[in-house]
Amino acid sequence: QVQLVESGGGLVQAGGSLTLSCVASGDTFSDYAMAWFRQAPGKEREFVALIRGSGSATYYEDSLKGRFTISRDNAKETVYLQLNSLKAEEAADYYCAGDRWVPKCASDSPGSWGEGTQVTVSS
Repeated sequence: QVQLVESGGGLVQAGGSLTLSCVASGDTFSDYAMAWFRQAPGKEREFVALIRGSGSATYYEDSLKGRFTISRDNAKETVYLQLNSLKAEEAADYYCAGDRWVPKCASDSPGSWGEGTQVTVSS
């Protein structure tokens, strides 16, 4: 399984934007579907977005379509999450995940997890 390290979290005002990055190592990155999840304090971890290994298809939690964008650069072994028009209630720890199998990557038990990066949104 790949090892994953997220970065890019921080403090942003409501309505602002942020780009998160996740660098992979240890296996062939393009073989892996990659996903982002988030977990707010006191809440369960939830799916945000997924991108196939080739980058040919992306999937989003319905309420986030149009504001969040997932992308990847296989040459850099990196997946990104662009967050736009952030809301205060979207403050959370954002986690990168990866798995060779798309359905498992979108589940609550993908093969690889990063440690997370914290996003704080001030209102």
